Amino acid sequence: MKKRFYSNGKLLITGEYAVLDGALALALPTKFGQDLVVTEGKSKEIVWKSFNSDGSLWFENTIPFSMIINKSPLDDQSERNTLIGILHEGYLLNPTFIDNSEGYIISTHLTFPKLWGLGTSSTLINNIAQWIDIDAFTLLKNSFGGSGYDIACAQNNTPIIYQLVNEKQIIEKVIFNPNFTDQLSFVYLNKKQSSKTAIANYYKKSNDIVQLVPKIDKITNAVLNSKEGQTFASELETHEKIMSEILETETVKKSLFPDFEGTIKSLGAWGGDFVLVISKDNPSNYFKEKGYETILSYKEMIL
Repeated sequence: MKKRFYSNGKLLITGEYAVLDGALALALPTKFGQDLVVTEGKSKEIVWKSFNSDGSLWFENTIPFSMIINKSPLDDQSERNTLIGILHEGYLLNPTFIDNSEGYIISTHLTFPKLWGLGTSSTLINNIAQWIDIDAFTLLKNSFGGSGYDIACAQNNTPIIYQLVNEKQIIEKVIFNPNFTDQLSFVYLNKKQSSKTAIANYYKKSNDIVQLVPKIDKITNAVLNSKEGQTFASELETHEKIMSEILETETVKKSLFPDFEGTIKSLGAWGGDFVLVISKDNPSNYFKEKGYETILSYKEMIL
């Protein structure tokens, strides 16, 4: 019998890095995501194929159940080892999906290009958790680590406020549909950023976390309740300035787009993936002239 599971992609509007230390974060699930299709197999193994949004096959492997049980990858293929690690942690949480099966044929299908950074890993983890009936946040913690806001987006179809309190996830569905969404765009910076590397750098450079969290909380609340685009943009510019000082890194606007007339906000790991652009005029020509071809409107991107 065929089973299909689906999870939403994600964008973090406020609280990048600081969400790890309990700051309030505004996160938006995207119209893009990933599914996982499972059918019965044989030979006590998983035949796995992963497809990109254009239909191309980007990963293919056969994984014996014994490797999942013992977490014993035999080569240095990073994608394979990562997948075995996730499935092994899933097995520890609920071994029945291996113990009671003859095998599986599994395929995954992204609806966004893999390099966009909208949650290839988080959507996979949430789909696997749905499939084997375990808690996705626990699976994330035991495999990849991270705040878990991306798992919350995978599971929700509305904007959310996300917070970690004593390592517990506090998720609040919110209404975020301001009348200035026509001024909001998302621009891909032509490179995928590693969140693991970025988080490690954050902890090396963040010496003032105690004072950082309430500042981000205040901005998140102000952003959520903004009635005008100008107020929204001003709050996000303040957010960029604060994080620039903490990370000792130039803002993306200062480093790449200093002549842009509008606001540019980093989303997630600084230096890659998407940025949020706030502009009264259509910014497409500006970014395309600079070589950034992927520009999506708010309505095209956000669920």
